[in-house]
Amino acid sequence: MKRILLVVAFVLVIAAAFIAWRVLGSGTAFSEDTYSLYIRTGMNYEELLALLKKDGVLNSPTTFDWVASRMELPSNVRAGKYDIKQGTSVLSIVRMLHNGKQTPVKIVITKFRTLEGLAGAIGKKLECDSETIAAFLHNNDSLKQFGVDSNTFMAIVMPNTYTYFWNTTPSGVLKKMYGSYKSWWTPSRVQQAETKGLNPVKATILASIVEEETNDQSDKGKIASVYLNRMAKGIKLGADPTIKYAMREFELKRVYDKYLKIESPYNTYLYQGLPPGPICTPSSATLDAVLQAPTTDYLYFVAKPDFSGASNFAATYKEHLEYAKAYREALDKQMAIRAAADSAKKK
Repeated sequence: MKRILLVVAFVLVIAAAFIAWRVLGSGTAFSEDTYSLYIRTGMNYEELLALLKKDGVLNSPTTFDWVASRMELPSNVRAGKYDIKQGTSVLSIVRMLHNGKQTPVKIVITKFRTLEGLAGAIGKKLECDSETIAAFLHNNDSLKQFGVDSNTFMAIVMPNTYTYFWNTTPSGVLKKMYGSYKSWWTPSRVQQAETKGLNPVKATILASIVEEETNDQSDKGKIASVYLNRMAKGIKLGADPTIKYAMREFELKRVYDKYLKIESPYNTYLYQGLPPGPICTPSSATLDAVLQAPTTDYLYFVAKPDFSGASNFAATYKEHLEYAKAYREALDKQMAIRAAADSAKKK
């Protein structure tokens, strides 16, 4: 009898050790360092288990199911993105899923020109697809909570790195962006804008034009002063980047006279004042350049003929024409050289 009890005890110890090994040892079957599990909103436990089986994530789906059932995971499946590292135990996996310990997703916002472009970038990173996000951004009722509409929305999108959970809703995505926008616009910056006759949205619209005009940081404040002076005098802005935006031809190298007649509220050659909304998401540095724009008498600017990216500024039209002629001649010469080089390659 004693011997039988010893055998039974031994078997129980082995069984316990086996279970512990299954539950606490490595529970993964994939060879990569990490497997990213995406649990969509509304997915049930059976669908989750089927996904894990299909992707070959687990050494023993049966053990996973056994542990999951005892930890009530079947009734607590939480949507989200979960990174499972190779060698993670079944117990740890179940705990992570049960507790909803998602892996944050980073979205880097740099320069975007359109709502569709922004929606596409967000849709690639989160559960909500680009069409859903775009629909939200075009819905003025949805945007009321942020004090903007579909034209001015891009004004609250500050280039930055934002962290979200994968299943964040479009409203949740924008709330965080709006929070970043409100934090950036400190009382002192708001006051700076007001001294120039602007508010945060208008300052951002102007900054978006400046952003598209130049990459030369030292010129941005002076370019902003040109547009501020034109607005003060009731002169149309006549900003080439707004023509490109109206045409949705962002890579245009030259804006010809025929383009200046395009019917669009964004055509600042036709319509007075700032366009209805930003034509891109300007950087913080460009926004600050607008807020700190120097007081000048400049009304015109044109790129320097050395193609350095800097501009020549003028207070009179006569002086501007001289600068413009120099640039035009340099550009024509450059294009002729390129055409000759292309022709030589074809021979």
